[in-house]
Amino acid sequence: MNSGTEAGNLVAVVGAGPAGIYASKQLADAGVRVVLLNRDIKPGGLAEYGIYHDKHKMKEGLRKQFRQILANPAIHYFGNVTIGAEGTLSLQDLRDLGCQAILVTVGAQGTKWLGLAGEDLQGVYHAKDIVYHYNQLPPFSEQKFYIGRRAALIGVGNVMVDVAHWLVRDLGIDEVIAVARRGPTEVKFTKKEMESVVANLDVAALDAEIARVTPLMLDVGQDPAQARDFILSAQAKGEPATSDTVFRFEFLSSPTAIIDDGHGRVGGLEVEDTKLVPRNNDTSARGLGTHRVLDVDTVVFCIGDRVDEDLGLPVEWNEFVKNPAPRYSTDGVSYEAYDPVASAPIDGVFVAGWARKASDGLVGVARKDGTQGADAVLRYLETAPKLDPDTLQQREQQLAQRLAQSGEPVVRKADWQRLEDVEQAEAARQGLEEFKFGSNEEMLAAMGMAQPA
Repeated sequence: MNSGTEAGNLVAVVGAGPAGIYASKQLADAGVRVVLLNRDIKPGGLAEYGIYHDKHKMKEGLRKQFRQILANPAIHYFGNVTIGAEGTLSLQDLRDLGCQAILVTVGAQGTKWLGLAGEDLQGVYHAKDIVYHYNQLPPFSEQKFYIGRRAALIGVGNVMVDVAHWLVRDLGIDEVIAVARRGPTEVKFTKKEMESVVANLDVAALDAEIARVTPLMLDVGQDPAQARDFILSAQAKGEPATSDTVFRFEFLSSPTAIIDDGHGRVGGLEVEDTKLVPRNNDTSARGLGTHRVLDVDTVVFCIGDRVDEDLGLPVEWNEFVKNPAPRYSTDGVSYEAYDPVASAPIDGVFVAGWARKASDGLVGVARKDGTQGADAVLRYLETAPKLDPDTLQQREQQLAQRLAQSGEPVVRKADWQRLEDVEQAEAARQGLEEFKFGSNEEMLAAMGMAQPA
């Protein structure tokens, strides 16, 4: 594993999505030796498994960048490795094995729910699980999702549009309803994302819905016509319809319960009508006490994510706790993990990307946050001694040996490159733009690393 003959520092980066990969580049370019640890077999994170599955040009452009970064001999990649209290290694193990700092960029692996009655019914899902499913991330790729003919998507951000895209263009179900606690002014999706489903938007239903909520919008100084124009602005470059699916909105509607059809499946979504109230230069929704039931048989929560509490860092409000008085901040942003019980930063442990702020922005935002998190680590390392080349090599080898003893196949750069070659050859053989194996077992077999039966 020796990647140089100069003294330096050793840092573990946990998570090989965009934040982790770009952070690794920033660290390696500064002379740091990086151990990049990834839960998945392939690097890329949400760039690989979160971007819509048919956006081949965008995905391949990112893969090309990642290949170039990971080719740096100062970056050592270990895939199929879980970090956490119940994982292959804990954060403390990484420190004990000689990593002088740890940058956590694992994203937001958990999911948010509302705690409604009926969330355990068949036909209730979280958007993240569905996105992972159609992007073929194991084990989600192997799970069964029972999708009916009428789906309610709770939330009005880009993730909602991605799920709607799948339901409208891939499955062609009868109806997709985007359910929003607030009004049309507060939608969070971009015009670009909306282009994928705008051809299926029921414009007459949109007009009727905006007319219904107009008095409540005017009460807080909102412009209904402006909100309508934004939603319909995607029509200019909208993709042609490929199904007869009807896509529509239910605004000022707060989900209160999921109805059982009597057989353990979704039989409807109960919502409470809301009104808008001013709040800190924005608005919030307040219930009116009147309820109605939407006739749907599938409910998907598109309301954001939360971090994984099993990682071993303190969590509050769905996020890892950050030092409120950071020593190594950038633009006032804290990247330092913090123990609120001890009222002290966790020495040498940093968070970046969605691990720092869940569901915040796309690849460009993750790249910036990863590099800024790496900058914080570099400033911390100014207080740490540099290790001589022999010590660096010894610590790298000890970590590799510890992982090899775990009993799980550990994927290295050469293995991942071999997998890419096999999948590209299979895509060419089948005449596809892209081919992916749908299970870890298939990927390991393709790399010649199949586990014994």
